[in-house]
Amino acid sequence: MASLSSTPYPHRPPPPPPPIPTRQCKTQRARPIRASSSASDGAGELSVTDGARRRSRSGAVDAEKLREREARERKEEVNRKIASQKAVSVILRREATKALIEKKRGPTNSRKLLPRTVLEALHERITALRWESALKMKSTRGCQPDVHTYSILIKSCLQVFAYDKVQDLLSDMEAEGIKPNTITYNTLIDSYGKAKMFAEMESRIAEMLRQPDCEPDVWTMNSTLRAFGGSGQIGTMEKCYEKFQSAGIQPNIRTFNILLDSFAKAGNYEKMSAVMEYMQKYQYSWTSVTYNVLIDAFGRACDLKQMEHLFRLMQSERIKPNCVTLCSLVRAYGQTGKADKIKGVLRFIDNSDVMLDTVFFNCLVDAFGRMECFAEMKDVLEMMKQKGCKPDKITYRTMVKAYSNSGMMSHVKELQALFESGWKSSTEDGEV
Repeated sequence: MASLSSTPYPHRPPPPPPPIPTRQCKTQRARPIRASSSASDGAGELSVTDGARRRSRSGAVDAEKLREREARERKEEVNRKIASQKAVSVILRREATKALIEKKRGPTNSRKLLPRTVLEALHERITALRWESALKMKSTRGCQPDVHTYSILIKSCLQVFAYDKVQDLLSDMEAEGIKPNTITYNTLIDSYGKAKMFAEMESRIAEMLRQPDCEPDVWTMNSTLRAFGGSGQIGTMEKCYEKFQSAGIQPNIRTFNILLDSFAKAGNYEKMSAVMEYMQKYQYSWTSVTYNVLIDAFGRACDLKQMEHLFRLMQSERIKPNCVTLCSLVRAYGQTGKADKIKGVLRFIDNSDVMLDTVFFNCLVDAFGRMECFAEMKDVLEMMKQKGCKPDKITYRTMVKAYSNSGMMSHVKELQALFESGWKSSTEDGEV
């Protein structure tokens, strides 16, 4: 106290400070919050870190979207180039085809471009262009022909009988180290069989069997059976059937249709009946091809009762008769002189939507000509006109033969005049 009192004051001590107002008290109470500024700084730092992370994630997402967009744009650019190349290819093919057709048209004063000319030109261009395309593929980076490409090309060449190009393609495959697969061999076997080139067909079968990764299937069996059966080699066909079965290859409905057709054309109705019984025993459903084969077989054998029974059975099974079915009926009735039955077939046609073709009308002309129903035979021409079918050379020759056999030479001359006047120009492409 002495020390304090001994301190001189030049003036009176100041009055005590006034009381703090209530407003300032609130501020005073809020001071602890300010005192915890370190916590708020931490929260601020946390919010800054979260924001940075969000910005980082957003940047990563944007970069990913950018990469996807660039990839999409590159893909679209590649697709545009491919589309452009295809468009150019289509244009070039059209121009080349047009040029070839114009070349085949002949003189500029030619009045009509025949369908056969167009087909020949298209066949030639398709074959040539596909062959050139295969050669171009090999020179394109990242685009090499594979076994499927060669199989398609081989099939195209075989369809126009370009066997020399087929051999070139096979040699090219061997040089490229591409092995033929089952489809390739089946294509070769089927085409050689249809062309009755049995030595080449058997050679391909033997070559196929030597391949470790290439096994014959039911298509191989069907092509082989059709080739031998269609040429009347029934014994060879039966031996092949047994060998394929012993190899574990199971037949299908097409196999049995081939067997039925082969036995029927060979006149072996006993074996044909055995196949029918086998199909019934193992519940193979008959198709329109099955019925057509059997109806034609019994019709050629003049067994009209069995033929008509099968025709009724076909309809009861809700299998629609087609032009092939009707040709078989008309042919059988013509051979047996049943003109009233043929008229019944025509009534059936009037009540159905069967699409008729020139082959059917030629059968009709032949049937009426055999029975010397010349008025009905001549009416067939009007029927053809109504159905939109044009007579061909077969129609003309069949009618001439019918008139000639009956000594009706005046009708032959009339028909020849009709042929020369306008019929000839519409039938030059109709040779079958």
